[in-house]
Amino acid sequence: MALQFGHRQAARDYDHRPTAFGVVVRDGLLAVVRVERGENSYLDLPGGAVDGDETEAQALVREFVEETGLTITAGRRMIEAGQYVLKSDGRAVNNTGGFWTGTVVAHDPAAKCEDDHDLRWIDPVEAVRTLRHEAHAWAVTTWLRDQASVTTGTSIAPGG
Repeated sequence: MALQFGHRQAARDYDHRPTAFGVVVRDGLLAVVRVERGENSYLDLPGGAVDGDETEAQALVREFVEETGLTITAGRRMIEAGQYVLKSDGRAVNNTGGFWTGTVVAHDPAAKCEDDHDLRWIDPVEAVRTLRHEAHAWAVTTWLRDQASVTTGTSIAPGG
């Protein structure tokens, strides 16, 4: 069972929305998107809905191009989580799916088609503090802890 984040409003029906989001780091900085909403702008991990018969990995690769112009390869599926969200069009959804690592293979800004998304590279610790969704911050925290265990050669698992 996936962890669930956000607050479900009792009077709303939430549509299940399969999703995939990515933790992609280059030169120590994390790829995020600033979604322009005027005074209500926010930072998210790149990613989004799984369309049709896509796998999560395929959706992740597609969403990265659409939102950032980055072509990535999907790495490993780190975790699964749900996040209750009220979309800008008023729909209530529960984004549920995997958070993946990824590697940048190319960048073509002209391939980006979501004009209200702007690629930013920020420190992962700063991302934990500033990402809009708790599920996204949790995914980055999980990635940071994994990196710490690789660097120190120690396990961070309970009893490890």
